Amino acid sequence: MSALLALTDNAVEAVREIVSSSDEASETGGLRMVAERAGTQANFQLSVVALPAEDDEVIDEQGARVFLEQEAASLLDDKVLDASVEQDQVAFTIADQIEE
Repeated sequence: MSALLALTDNAVEAVREIVSSSDEASETGGLRMVAERAGTQANFQLSVVALPAEDDEVIDEQGARVFLEQEAASLLDDKVLDASVEQDQVAFTIADQIEE
């Protein structure tokens, strides 16, 4: 069983807020993360979509849906997505999951 990306309560709230305020909002909609490699680094492009792509990993946590394309899913295994909001701007951060 692979440990998928975990979401903090702040991230759950931010994802729900972003998706619900989008024109793409629906019961099946979510925030899609796509990895773009730049050398040894990876940048993640975020977009609100109505449906996950066929091969996306779907994370549904407390009503917040995040879709990870395959590259993003492999890079974000064992990671935690957190979010902070400042002046109506959401900043997502990714950290390692801590073994409990």
